[in-house]
Amino acid sequence: MRLPALLPVAFLACAALAAVGLGVGASAQRAPAYESAEETRAAMARALNERKAAEARARQFEAAAARAGLAADKTAQQAAALAARIQESEAGVAAAEARLALIRGQYRLLMARLAERQQPVVRLTAALQRFSRRPLALSVLRPGSVREMVYLRALLSSTVPEVQRRTAALKGEIEREKALQGEAARALAAQRAGERQLEQRREQLAALETRQRLASRQASGTADREAERALALAEEARDLDGLVARLDEAGALRERLAALPGPVMRPARPEESRVLADVASAAPAQTLAGFQLPVSGRALAGFGSPTSGGGTSQGITLAPREGAQVVAPAAGRVAFAGPYKGYGRIAIIEHPGGWTSLVTGLARVDVQVGDQLVGGAPLGIAAPRQPAVTLELRHDGVPVNPLEYLR
Repeated sequence: MRLPALLPVAFLACAALAAVGLGVGASAQRAPAYESAEETRAAMARALNERKAAEARARQFEAAAARAGLAADKTAQQAAALAARIQESEAGVAAAEARLALIRGQYRLLMARLAERQQPVVRLTAALQRFSRRPLALSVLRPGSVREMVYLRALLSSTVPEVQRRTAALKGEIEREKALQGEAARALAAQRAGERQLEQRREQLAALETRQRLASRQASGTADREAERALALAEEARDLDGLVARLDEAGALRERLAALPGPVMRPARPEESRVLADVASAAPAQTLAGFQLPVSGRALAGFGSPTSGGGTSQGITLAPREGAQVVAPAAGRVAFAGPYKGYGRIAIIEHPGGWTSLVTGLARVDVQVGDQLVGGAPLGIAAPRQPAVTLELRHDGVPVNPLEYLR
């Protein structure tokens, strides 16, 4: 009988159950909560796609910076490239967190399955161990012991294969647990590396923005006056729609003034002068080029969805990572940047062709009124807790669905 050799295997499997559970649960960092495995897989796939898209944008900006001749253009492209790299790192960390969440879910299921399988094996091996400790001589001297011994041998002949089968299954589950721990360790290492890379890129962007601010101090007088006018409009406006409308009017006036022709020399023969066509009015309306979402995240509200106040949403609301990098959705000029009642810090950007974008829910704004931005330029960061960033897009003052204009 191979019972003495079999018992250590069974007890080893049971002892391993008590030892597991130290790798994934103890070392995993705090990650977003997902309601189901399907939602976790969808979040991981979305993060991987966002990382790939951000990397492509960063390469484009880096190439544009290498081609730029003017120092200001080069710096603007470099800042946009760093912002894209930051979003790339954020997406990589989010993908690693989702992968860790999947591994933890698989680990919990495995531990529950092991707990179910260990109880019968423990009871069975304990009973067999008691039988195996009974001395053979004592069994012969006791009345009826021969019959009991024959019965015991028959019982063992059918029981031992079952014990072997169950302990083999337990050993396979334990090997699966070790594999999960290895996957968790690799995912955690990827997450920590991504976080270190993210911090380094944020420091690089902060240093670059500091240099930009120092270089633009010469024009601070005009910028300060324009910022004061924008703040005055914000105080006068009754709501956010009113503020955007007033800024749109000011932007349209500024465009019309910029389109006026300069002084024309008096012709030598005034009687032969002709009225030229208005080139500005005859030009076709510009389309919104290179439009993108200002931040990556899960959609909380879509365009036209009902709001708590009884109205409908005029934009889309996203739930990004805490403190996520927010960028300009398209190239344009900053018309307003700062706090606004009930919306946190906001940024309003005028784009060519009568387009205006509004980004709300910022914890910090890194641009100033009058700044000319390239698409994807750093705009600010999201809130450190429960962030919600809203994007609204208007054409000639009329709200439109931003998702229909994504590149």
